[in-house]
Amino acid sequence: MKSVDFVRSEAVGSIILGNPPENELGREFADDLLAAVHQASSSDIRALVIRAEGPNFGTGGAIPEWPGKDKNWFRTFIAEVNQAYTAIEALRIPTLAAVQGQVISGHYELVLRADLVIAAESATFAWVESKAGMTALAGGVQRLAERVGRSRAMAQILLAETITATEAKQMGLVHRVVADDELAAAADALGAQLAAGPTRSYAATKALFKAWSNGGVSSADALLLDLSMDLFTTADAQNAFAAVTHAIQAGEAVVPPVFTGE
Repeated sequence: MKSVDFVRSEAVGSIILGNPPENELGREFADDLLAAVHQASSSDIRALVIRAEGPNFGTGGAIPEWPGKDKNWFRTFIAEVNQAYTAIEALRIPTLAAVQGQVISGHYELVLRADLVIAAESATFAWVESKAGMTALAGGVQRLAERVGRSRAMAQILLAETITATEAKQMGLVHRVVADDELAAAADALGAQLAAGPTRSYAATKALFKAWSNGGVSSADALLLDLSMDLFTTADAQNAFAAVTHAIQAGEAVVPPVFTGE
């Protein structure tokens, strides 16, 4: 059985970490995750949920695999993990991480590659690198700083702090906190909502965020018209314009059209 798998339900896909209770991030995990992302990207899904079986989303690296390996083996392993994570970030559809229990280090970095995060009340977020003489290896330093600010990110990583789901929501890392027994349903509902939205519009918005992350407001401004103008002639936009026009002329409330993703 794969440690990571891809399944779909209509327009919503799920990448499932399926090696509980730890869902350790090891050699097999990296291979299976990249394969699952490729399946997701080659499908016609319109939203993706990253979720995990068992009590924990994931407890970080499979450290028992590491002793005796040389640094070139380790560099290649980490590069391949990053390849899988970057492939998630490169998807043009909305992505959602649904987490419970422990979310540690490499799994925390996986969460930071998703667009939105829903957390169960049991979820805790932690870094252990400073306890092991290491630093975050899959983009966690810079992505956490981007989301919660430099000072908070610095404190979490240097001091190996653990934060709760509620604290994560307060600092803007988590979109929503739900009861543990509601996590799956909440993730399904938000995934379905995103999948029913204007998919090409979402892709343009994600690209603008990426431009801003790479070069600030001026970089996003430089791409704004190139990313947005083609949306004007899409079926989704034209149908929305028609719905708004009809509502205004009829003096009625606007009812959004059904978005097809085209």
